[in-house]
Parts: sequence; C-alpha cells; structure tokens
Amino acid sequence: MPWVRLHGVKDYYGMAAHLEEFPEMRCTINLVPSLLLQLQAYSERGASDRYLDMARRPADGLSESDSLFLLDHFFMANTEHMIRPHRRYAELHQKRAAGRNTAKEALRRFHARDLRDLQVWFNLAWIHPLLSERDAELRALRDKGRHFTEDDKNRLLDKHLEILRAIIPLHKKLADSGQIELTTTPYFHPILPLLLDKRLAREAMPEVKLPRHQGGYPEDAAVHVARALEQHREIFGQAPQGMWPAEGSVCQAMLPLLGRHGIRWIATDEEVLGASMQGFVNRDSRGHVLNPDALYRPYKVTEEGHELRIVFRDRALSDMIGFHYQRSDPIAAAEDFIQHLRNIGQAVTSNQALASVILDGENCWEHYPEGGVPFLRALYERCTRSSGIRPVTIGEFLDKHPPRDTLPRLFAGSWIHRNFAIWIGHEEDNAAWDGLHQAREYLRERGKQEPVSAERLRRAWEELYIAEGSDWFWWFGDDHASAQDELFDYLFRKHLQNIYHLLGDAPPADLGKPIKRHVQRALHTMPRAFLDVRIDGRRTFFEWLGAGRYLCHNERGTMAMTTPGAFKEIYFGFNPQALLIRVDFDSRARAALKDFDCLKIGFTAPAGYTVQVTSFAATSPAITLSTQQGKAEAPGSVGTGEAPLEAAIDHIAEVAIPFERLGVKEGEPIQFFVELLQGGQSRDRAPREGTIALTCPPPNFEQIMWDV
Repeated sequence: MPWVRLHGVKDYYGMAAHLEEFPEMRCTINLVPSLLLQLQAYSERGASDRYLDMARRPADGLSESDSLFLLDHFFMANTEHMIRPHRRYAELHQKRAAGRNTAKEALRRFHARDLRDLQVWFNLAWIHPLLSERDAELRALRDKGRHFTEDDKNRLLDKHLEILRAIIPLHKKLADSGQIELTTTPYFHPILPLLLDKRLAREAMPEVKLPRHQGGYPEDAAVHVARALEQHREIFGQAPQGMWPAEGSVCQAMLPLLGRHGIRWIATDEEVLGASMQGFVNRDSRGHVLNPDALYRPYKVTEEGHELRIVFRDRALSDMIGFHYQRSDPIAAAEDFIQHLRNIGQAVTSNQALASVILDGENCWEHYPEGGVPFLRALYERCTRSSGIRPVTIGEFLDKHPPRDTLPRLFAGSWIHRNFAIWIGHEEDNAAWDGLHQAREYLRERGKQEPVSAERLRRAWEELYIAEGSDWFWWFGDDHASAQDELFDYLFRKHLQNIYHLLGDAPPADLGKPIKRHVQRALHTMPRAFLDVRIDGRRTFFEWLGAGRYLCHNERGTMAMTTPGAFKEIYFGFNPQALLIRVDFDSRARAALKDFDCLKIGFTAPAGYTVQVTSFAATSPAITLSTQQGKAEAPGSVGTGEAPLEAAIDHIAEVAIPFERLGVKEGEPIQFFVELLQGGQSRDRAPREGTIALTCPPPNFEQIMWDV
C-alpha cells in the first residue's frame, strides 16, 4: 500500500516544514515506531509499493490490467482539494467518470499520454504545497500541467524518495534545537490495555462480549514498549520522555510497565479524566467545560512505586482542527481558535493553564484547501504573537510546572468515547482476536520443539507482533469502512498464516476465510414517495414516512471525531414542486439552535446555490437563496409569481426549496449538505464529508417506485 510514501511526501514532511517557518512555535510530535521502520525501508533498503511500481511503468507499455489499476486507484485523493484545483487532473477525473463507468468502460477514452499524465498527477498532487513552493523542479512540473514525458515522471518519483529520506533528519534537527519534542508509541501500535488483559474493556463497557480467550499477553506488551524506546534511541540519539499510547489507550495496570522503561509522561483524552474523577470533569449540553481548572492542568498517576505524569486532551479544540476549520476562511479559523484559548484563560484561576491539543498529524489536511497551509500559517503566527498565550511542548511544561495532584486511579479507556469499542466486542473484532490467540498458542508451543531455527522463530514472532497492531481491528466491525476493507482483512490473516508457514506447518482453514462479513452501510436511504409536508417545524410522523434519511455519524474512516455534533438526523425528499429537508437535533430545534447564527444548505449540484436560514428566535425565521453569482434572492411569494422558499423552526427544522428556484429539471442531479454556522465558523456538517445525492423526480415518480 502507498500510504506511508504518500503521507510522507505530504504531511510527515510538511508538518515539520511548517515549523521551520516559525522558529518560536513549539510542538510535540509523536512518531510511531512502525512508521519509522517503513520510512527507513524506503530510504535505506530500497523498498517500494505497488502504486510506485505501477507509476514507474512506461505508459506506452502498460498492459490492460496495469491500465485498469491506474484508473481504479490513481484518483485516491480528496476530489475537492487535491484533484479539482489542478486542471489536467480534474479533466482526467471527469474522463474517468467513476460511478458511471467501470474502469474497463472508461479505458477506451484514455490514450497513453493520458495514462502517463495520470501517473504524474496522482504522485504530484500528494506532494505537500510547501515543497512545491520551495522546489523549482516541482513548480515546473505543476506549471507544465500535461503531456509529461517518462523523464518528467521518473524525476518526480525520484523526488518522492528524496523527500522520504529527509523526513527523519528534519525531525531530528528540530528536536535537537528544542523546537519540538519527539515521543513514541508501543512498537506496532497495539492497544496496550487489551494486550495486558482484554477484560479491561469491561471497565467502560460492562456488558461487552469478549473473545473466547479473555486474558492478555503482558510479555508482548513489554516487547512493544521496549522495542519502541530502543528504536527511538538508535535513531534520535536519546530516549523519549513521553509516550502517546496507541489511540490514547490507558489503564492503571500499564503504569509500572511504562515506568520501568523510563517513560515520564503520557497523554490521553479528557473523557478518560472525567471517568477517572467520577464525572467531575465534563461538558454541559452547550459544550462548555464544567470545572475547567481540573481539565487544564497535568496530574500524577502512580502504581507499584512508579509515578508518571499525565495530560488530557481538549477534545473540542482538537476536533475543531481535525474536522471543522477545513470549511472556514483560514484567518477567521485561526482567530476563532485563539479566541477559544483566551476563553479558557478567563475560565481558569491558574495563570499557567495547559490546553492540550492532540490529533492525527496527517489525516485531516487533505480535507483543507491548499493542504492546510494558509490555516497553519495563520494559526502558528497567532500562537507565537498573541499575548497571554505561549506554545509549549508537553515535556517542557511538565518540567517547569510539575503536577501537584494525583489521580486515585486511571480509568481504562481510549481517546474515542473513553472505551475500546472500536477494537473489541464486535463479532469481527472478536474473531480476529481469537485467530491471533490461536496463532500465538501454536507459536508458543511450536517454539519449544525441535528443530526450529532461531531466525525462523524470530520472524514468526515478528508476524504476531505486527498482527497485534490496532489498525487491523479499526477496520473490523461496523465502526469504520474503506475501499480497502477486503485487503486489510486479507493482510491481517496473511500475517497470522505466515507464522505457520515460517515454522513449516499448514495454517488453520479458518485463516483462509474473510473475517469481515458485514455489507458496507449506505450513506443514506432514498425517498420512496412524494411527501405531503406542511412546513411548520412540528414533528408530524406521517408527513416524512416516504423520505430519505441520513443518520448523522462520523464518516471519515481514518479519523474519529469525539465531539458530538448538534445534528442528529436529516430527512429529505420532495413533492412535485420542491425539495423538502428536515433536520432533527438531540433537543428541540429552537433550543438547539439558540447558540448558532445560521442553518446553511449548500449545493454542489446545482453548483453554487446556497440556502441560509437565520433569525431562529423569530416567529418566522428568515430564509434566503444565493445563486452561483453570489446574489441573494428574497424568499419569494405566490403574489410575485415566484415559488416561495419556506422555513420553520420549532421541534424540528423544516425547509422547502422549489426546484424552479434551484434551476433543476426532471432527471437532473441534486447534491446538498447541511451545515451550522456560528460567528462565520462551521460547527457541524451533515454529511461530515461529501453530500446527500438524489435526482429531481419526474411527475410519475410514485408510479415508478410502485413498479420497482
């Protein structure tokens, strides 16, 4: 798979490069050992990936299967921010017509020069914008745009490897200067509490169904921790002081293990702090922190004579960067972030409050315009220039302001809903744990027998440690899904099969069968009948019986948003004249909307149309329609000859938008999203990514549905 290389030339390098622009900025960067291992494989051991191999192949010598691979996989980039901004890449994307044509059907439209341009643009679009700013050769390729040569392509792919070789030295340079603090994670990114004892999952989920073998493998946990520190010392010249446990997963029982290996501090999520303090730290229905003095400070945790320091992530601030600011003006977003920090400063009594902002360092930026560069520049500039705010590494803060208070006991949980539900409990997760346990028992017994060479035994244990990584379990179950689910399933089972093959035995037949069984859920259901809806904001059950429905949940497979959004579900459909949209909240709509300025319905088809509903407290909310030219149109009325826009806010929010006002006709696509704005900032969006898609219905829509 190409992800280490692609994120390497984009965000693993780019995030560090941003810091070079702002020497006063301080960050703590966690580098997972298995990531470093793969970066070294590219830069020191000549490793490749299938996508790199396919890109290297001359376009005029591609087989049909090679060409189909390109058409199926070389558009794996954010369409809005990584494909459409580049004219030639957007042309190729349009020519591919994914969703309307199979790769085989589309291939007849692609000539060798198109396929070569696709090989180039996929790899060029993933390079971080800062690198393109600084590198004349990369700028020249972007400016050339099309009709690339094989030499152009190979120079670009060589540039990928050059950037990968620079990632670790750049981080070491920043760490040596004191600008960043580098931390680590257990080696292959396992959920450490579950490795210690799977029954720890019951602390947050008492009724969870566990795998058949419910114990743990403490000796494996120790291997992951020891190897992580050994590798870190070897690469960076000193041991890390801090650790981000995989997925912020912590428990009381892990403290002696980390303490024995010299770890001085760890971090996790604020909900773990809340559970550890029996709810003393929490948020109200509006998201305001209760007892902020307790959240914005570090603590001590102790067990068996070992003492560690621990800090807790502000999940709201972290999720604003991870999920919301991508849709805002970058300067306004940075100002909003700084204002949140000032509000924290006013809410706490200490003049040394610590707000810990912790999130994935790579995954969110492809959802930002220009790879997040304008936002991060605005954010770092304000973080280093704003009075009363000072960016610090966690270790630096803890050295200057050691914690005074000790938590009585550390709750067993992760940074996602303070439990381990993503990695254990679902039948697929449990089946994976059972397969892993069976392979481990076989390996343990087989290792006692003769003849087994030490090297084969070492390699077999390595396969097991790899399979203990959390990311395999991330994709099992119904929490997350991706286009590569089947491949991830296969690779997990392949690592377990390798254990048996290495020791000369046949794997169990069960390892030949897929673990992942569920069908990937649809983003939303579709309307089944015309609706007879009175736009009054009242929850009238029968009015929306034939509507399509979107249940609001996190759609971004590689990231999990832990801050609950305001939206609960969206209903949508139509009568013969208008698109009808209903928005439900966890509480009455009028109360839920009081903290927001605008309910926005944005359209990508027809492109450029926006409906805004404001003045929620009024008897009748205001509603306007903006066109592609940015012109705001009045709601309209029967008296003017224009079909009226309608909106009502009461128990629910209801909106009616005539098709003629959108300029759509029968059979034409309609794609929309719903968004909440506050102070010009996006605070929630449904769907989180993409749009709800349907088609303007014909007059005989109900007859068609009846026939179906």
